[in-house]
Amino acid sequence: MTPLPLALYGAATGLLEPFAPLALRARARHGKEDPSRLGERLGRADRPRPAGPLVWLHGVSVGESVSLLPLVEALKARRPDVALLVTSGTVASSEVLAKRLPQGVLHQFAPVDAPGAVRRFLDHWRPDLAVLVESELWPNLITTARRRGVRLALLSARMTEASARGWTRAPASARTLLAAFDLVMAQDAASADRLARLGAKLGAPLNLKRLGKPLETDHRDLRQLQGILQGRRVVLAASTHPGEERLIVDALAGLDALLILAPRHPQRGPGLAGEFGAPRRSVEALPTPETRIYLADTLGELGLFFRLADVTVMGGSFVDGIGGHNPLEPARSGAAILTGPHVFNAADLYAEMTAEGAAIQVGDATELRPAVERLLADSASRQRLAGAALAYAERQGEQLDRALAALEPLLP
Repeated sequence: MTPLPLALYGAATGLLEPFAPLALRARARHGKEDPSRLGERLGRADRPRPAGPLVWLHGVSVGESVSLLPLVEALKARRPDVALLVTSGTVASSEVLAKRLPQGVLHQFAPVDAPGAVRRFLDHWRPDLAVLVESELWPNLITTARRRGVRLALLSARMTEASARGWTRAPASARTLLAAFDLVMAQDAASADRLARLGAKLGAPLNLKRLGKPLETDHRDLRQLQGILQGRRVVLAASTHPGEERLIVDALAGLDALLILAPRHPQRGPGLAGEFGAPRRSVEALPTPETRIYLADTLGELGLFFRLADVTVMGGSFVDGIGGHNPLEPARSGAAILTGPHVFNAADLYAEMTAEGAAIQVGDATELRPAVERLLADSASRQRLAGAALAYAERQGEQLDRALAALEPLLP
């Protein structure tokens, strides 16, 4: 029997579904949806389903989607007879996946969690296995897929304390949704404990964000920028968020180095350029030897700037509510990594890396400047930090074998 909260949710989303096109068009006007692909969000595919078995993998935004790439590549190599469909929910993630998905792997936007959209999506794609990443507990999608016999896996599952408290107000609904999964693998001990308390049957731990290859780097662009900078020191503030750039710029004011700001959402580039008077990479502007701040507001070039920088300051960690970003991306490029205090989204990674001397965590923006200055002044310490980060990242490959072994019984 369907718990009452889930039944009410299904009824409410069904009543509201006729208004979904209006809401999606409004989001498109603000750059939050691709206006040419709104049909996909309503479950209307823009391409035919391949013949044969199909595995569907879903990550909502850039971080989750990128974490799926090693698994997608491994599944494609091991099971060439199985078609692979990857869905995501943000414009930025679709742009990244367009560049990085292996040839032949399909991408669609995920349907909104409304009964009609979910039904149309499943009618068309008919997946044999659905692999969801992190915290995607969409009731209509999960329950409808389960009723149709789709095998379900929740990998790298994350459950915050706030989400867990919310689900405890509807415990039967939480148990029903989690019981629909054939496999749940939590990404950290805290999430495992919360999921278990809500009724999940857990497999081995797995954090997909520990996997991956170094981000691509255009070495011609790297040599060009190195030539322009003529040996100047470079500090990269990577994946920054609103309010964070100002904190970092003020903390590092007057530093004898080029500061590169790479906002998490590149569409913020024009506003940041106006605020700081900085040239923008997205309009093909290049720094000069006199440039103090440069905006790396492009997609797909972060690997270039990780390799250009002497010190990388990870964003999302100096303002509340973001929780930090995956430090393994810069680590795979051999970056010397600094982070702020707010890293709850990757707390286990940062704890292990700081313990091994593979990253440095500062208490707030006032501690950032002396930490950066010490690294810029001491090349040996900087190289030890970067080398330890690279070695740590290279040891994480065993996670992929664990994921593939757990998925093997569920594959068509």
